[in-house]
Amino acid sequence: MKMAPSAQVNGGAWVRTLGRSLMWVSPLVSYFFLWAPIAVLIVFSFNDSGSVSEWRGFTVRWYQNIINNTFASGTGTTRFQTELLLNSVYNSLFVATTATVVSSILGTTLALALARGRFPVKRILDAILYLPVVIPDITQGISLAVFFRILFEFVDTVTGQRVTSGFATIIIGHVAFNIYFVTIVVRARLATMDARLEEAAGDLGANSLQAFWFVTLPILLPGIAAGGLLAFTLSLDDFVVTFFTAGVGTTTLPMFVYGMLKQRVPPEINAISTIMIVVSMVLVGVSLLLQGRMARGE
Repeated sequence: MKMAPSAQVNGGAWVRTLGRSLMWVSPLVSYFFLWAPIAVLIVFSFNDSGSVSEWRGFTVRWYQNIINNTFASGTGTTRFQTELLLNSVYNSLFVATTATVVSSILGTTLALALARGRFPVKRILDAILYLPVVIPDITQGISLAVFFRILFEFVDTVTGQRVTSGFATIIIGHVAFNIYFVTIVVRARLATMDARLEEAAGDLGANSLQAFWFVTLPILLPGIAAGGLLAFTLSLDDFVVTFFTAGVGTTTLPMFVYGMLKQRVPPEINAISTIMIVVSMVLVGVSLLLQGRMARGE
């Protein structure tokens, strides 16, 4: 039995209405589950209660405790060890800065090679470019830990020198996943660049190095800066890869927070996490701003 034309029209209108509704509901639900926990954490970082289950008023006491090197315990006020917190912040900044610089250099050269170069394994490199982006952090962390263990045993066997994990292993681990993010961003910038500009520089007497330094690099700088900021943010917030590659005395801020959570959940954790969120959002915002200007060709 054939459906009447009016029924078909009504059915199609109902499907379209449902589709338009889902187009609005799905993003709202997704963003709710994404931002609701973050919003709750930020709000309760100003809660006057040490419990996260009740609200007792507004306070900045937990931020003051961090500054004053104290924190609230169940029996009173004890040492917060701000020195350890500041040391972990310094370690995070050192690792993130070093990994960002190395990743920016290697990622830019890799993007140039893939966009301009001609070599036998170019297709293979292009195919595996996005692989580290989709590999789970736990898998990458375990693989790096196994790799460094085998490498250290080999060095110990050959030279007799005992090598252990430290800042170098953490930085190598961060570079391993940051380099591809930088490559992707810089390569997107290269896609909008007119290759005839480099040819014009060569016609005017510039060699390859001069053409890169005075023409290509200034055009790529917004992309390099955007990729570098993205790499810095990822490195600053990373925990899993750092956990598997860290050594003695190389505690970063995420590891410091994790160490506190293993004992209990002090209210100061909310304050520290809020500071980390704000810093990360600022860095990501600046990166997106640079990428937006890059897309407009500024």
